[in-house]
Amino acid sequence: MSGEEMILTKEGYAKLQEELDDLKYVKRKELAERIKLAISYGDLKENSEYHSAKNDQSFMETRIIMLEKMLNTARIVETDPSNTNTVQIGATVVLNDVEFNERIEYQIVAPAEADVSANKISYESPLGKELLGKKVGSRIQVNAPMGIIEYELLEIKAL
Repeated sequence: MSGEEMILTKEGYAKLQEELDDLKYVKRKELAERIKLAISYGDLKENSEYHSAKNDQSFMETRIIMLEKMLNTARIVETDPSNTNTVQIGATVVLNDVEFNERIEYQIVAPAEADVSANKISYESPLGKELLGKKVGSRIQVNAPMGIIEYELLEIKAL
């Protein structure tokens, strides 16, 4: 990740800040205790607990650096709660999959906040890109691995 700006919703910024605080002030101490205990077992060359803890520490410190960079370059996108005319970052959309006549609801978020299992898609995803700026009633076509999927935008909900 370079020095480019990271766009986040207020909710996404708060979630990343919470994760950073947990890593720095809780998990670091827990990991330090694990390392201290592993050192007490002696011979570090063949001490799997020590190597595992050091490996975990490396991953955690990398994540801390990444989170700090994201938060330092973040621009929080203010969603206009009164704007339900066009899709914007932070809005929730209700779509109809035209082929299967199935309703789907997604929140449009920044890439760092995307979580398909929680129905949060990135504005940089193929569907997210197609949705931004669209109005209710619009038809959106997205090129997916299984072919082109067509959606109809049924509703826009602001945060």
